Amino acid sequence: MIEEIFSNILIYFVVIPVLMLAGLALCKNIKQIRAVALVGSIALMALSVYVLVDYLQLRAAGETAQMLYTDSWQWFGPLNIHLAVGVDGISIAMLLLSAIILFTGTFASWKIDPMPKEFFLWLILLSTGVFGFFISIDLFTMFMFYEVALIPMYLLIGVWGSGKKNYSAMKLTLMLMGGSAFLMLGLIGIYYHSAPEGGQLTWNLVEISQNNAIDRDWQYFLFPMTFVGFGVLGAMFPFHTWSPDGHASAPTAVSMLHAGVLMKLGGYGCFRVAIYLMPEAANDLAWIFLILTGISVVYGAFSACVQTDLKYINAYSSVSHCGLVLFAILMLNTTAMTGAIMQMLSHGLMTALFFALIGMIYGRTHTRDIREMGGLMKIMPFLAVCYVIAGMASLGLPGLSGFVAEMTIFVGSFQHTDMFHRVFTIVACCSIVITAVYILRVVGKLLFGPVQDEHHLQLTDATWWERFSTVSLIICVAAIGCFPGFFSDLISFTFSENIFKVLGIN
Repeated sequence: MIEEIFSNILIYFVVIPVLMLAGLALCKNIKQIRAVALVGSIALMALSVYVLVDYLQLRAAGETAQMLYTDSWQWFGPLNIHLAVGVDGISIAMLLLSAIILFTGTFASWKIDPMPKEFFLWLILLSTGVFGFFISIDLFTMFMFYEVALIPMYLLIGVWGSGKKNYSAMKLTLMLMGGSAFLMLGLIGIYYHSAPEGGQLTWNLVEISQNNAIDRDWQYFLFPMTFVGFGVLGAMFPFHTWSPDGHASAPTAVSMLHAGVLMKLGGYGCFRVAIYLMPEAANDLAWIFLILTGISVVYGAFSACVQTDLKYINAYSSVSHCGLVLFAILMLNTTAMTGAIMQMLSHGLMTALFFALIGMIYGRTHTRDIREMGGLMKIMPFLAVCYVIAGMASLGLPGLSGFVAEMTIFVGSFQHTDMFHRVFTIVACCSIVITAVYILRVVGKLLFGPVQDEHHLQLTDATWWERFSTVSLIICVAAIGCFPGFFSDLISFTFSENIFKVLGIN
């Protein structure tokens, strides 16, 4: 059985982080710690690229299975729990995003202090949960990896964070654990309604979808629980309040992974579990959550306008952009949902870039208050130019990732001909204008305004590892903006033969 498990390439997305944990435990100095973290993150990125290329080749050769590289090994017989793995285009996109942000986050944490070994141990444990979540197609193991990804956040913020770190860590943990309680009840309910009469109960989401055994009445009960459970991590209003405080207090690499990857577990779970397994309830109840996510989009943008702390500005911006992800998923059509996945990729990359730059600026100025900074374009021009590029991506400049993702979302959303959907689409579109206001305000004040502190004139620009980290993310942001068709084709097959078409949800 062990040989069979290790014969599946997806398992190595978990094996590599586990080996990294073992290697870090044996490290004696900072050089060894950096080497293990760097080699492991490079291996994960190489693996994700290899799986992407091989996946595209299989599809081009005519492979039509919904999930590829599927395997299943029984873990706990009495409850039919399996270690079941498989990926489609969306999963591979998320794996690639996670690998890129872990790789760049390693460089952003090059000088982490204190206790670098312990920091990287918890960071890699978080990454283990993320990678395991995206390759799992068994609901139980998916939930297990989900919890593995959440638990390290408390220590990463509480020990290595700044500001109100203890309060922020506890608030984040309690709210996300509350969401997990809803999610666990929803998943148990799905399990006990997963098979047709006389059939065997299963946790396998592909089998559950094929069985189509969850009747409409139970879907009405289980859909809100699972959508809210995942939606809490996606910063859905009114369960978003943990996010700004958590982002503001987290160290740089944790903020990058938190906003860039961890919050994507929420959107991915809402699509993969709540909507995919219970489409009838999704079709009937989506309007309720569209109202909540529409509030998230506009409220997050307005809140960012009145902040003076750089991290809080980006944190509320993340509430708005992640709200767009859930908003698009709830439109229940191929175009909008393709835009949702592209928005997950776009936001993951550009918010990781933002938090990396904010951490680098804070490490030099020792302040995140925009009222105490100015004129950074002539003091640290490289970091300033990178910040402008990140800002332009966030407000939707053509040629960068934000534009293609948001345009796809709004075009898909406006396909609905009824007044309700079109009004909320217009309201969500207003967030673009609000985003432009706070981005241009910050860029003007922070980079081009007068120098507020004469001591800042003595500051240095980015180091080589900081330049490598930021340039890597900028290249990825530009790649999505310039070649959106590649990413659209990667994820489009997910919608071609799925249950939405069967039930007439287009």
